[in-house]
Amino acid sequence: GLKCWGHNDFGQLGTGNNNNRSTPVDVKDLTSGVAAVSAGRYHTCALTSVGGVKCWGNNYLGRLGDGTTTNRSTPVDVSGLTSGVAAVSAGVYHTCALTSVGGAKCWGDNAFGRLGDGTTTNSSTPVDVSGLTSGVASVSAGGYEHSCAVTTSGGMKCWGYNGYGQLGDGTKIDSLTPVDVSDLTSVVAAVEVGGWHTCAVTASGGMKCWGSNDSGQLGDDTTTHSLTPVDVSGLTSVVAAVSTGVHHTCAVTTSGGIRCWGRN
Repeated sequence: GLKCWGHNDFGQLGTGNNNNRSTPVDVKDLTSGVAAVSAGRYHTCALTSVGGVKCWGNNYLGRLGDGTTTNRSTPVDVSGLTSGVAAVSAGVYHTCALTSVGGAKCWGDNAFGRLGDGTTTNSSTPVDVSGLTSGVASVSAGGYEHSCAVTTSGGMKCWGYNGYGQLGDGTKIDSLTPVDVSDLTSVVAAVEVGGWHTCAVTASGGMKCWGSNDSGQLGDDTTTHSLTPVDVSGLTSVVAAVSTGVHHTCAVTTSGGIRCWGRN
């Protein structure tokens, strides 16, 4: 089952109304059959146990993926994705999904090319990410204006806004289609997209981050933005998982500890 709580001005709690809640409440029609959940800024999406995706909340520019731009206070099916989905990631203005055959699809606001389909045309239904219709292991759309994917070969690609170097290709040039992250073509185990930075866990348990570093969220003991991946200080071989916020980052270590850095 799925429960949500907090701010609910756009119906992002999925309760059928816009009342804020300070304790967990059931999401309507999702009291069972849920496999995973991802919360964006003003919308929420769930992966069902049968491999479908449902979203609710703010639907500005089609981020719910139901073919409309109508806000929803209860879950609606994402068009064409009622089955065959392995994972979902809700960003601030857009959403992406990994299909069970290893493809990446995105929908919603496409400013800066964050949907990765080679255009800047918004889409209220899922579109294929260019060049990534197969061979994708995971996808992350958690930030404002860019997205990233890990390939089954351990490589990493990102697309969208690149003003802080968050695509990791050594430039500040936005990309409407996926570009390779420098020096991470075969060693990536997981990726997490932050507000304007990106972090990856390597197959050896190391961690690298790149992009905006105004609050030290890259963890390299500086506040200098980086256009390419830099090692996180003290975390070169012990990382099991990572989660990125807008101005801070956290990692779970292989010994079960947790470390965080950035804005405090």
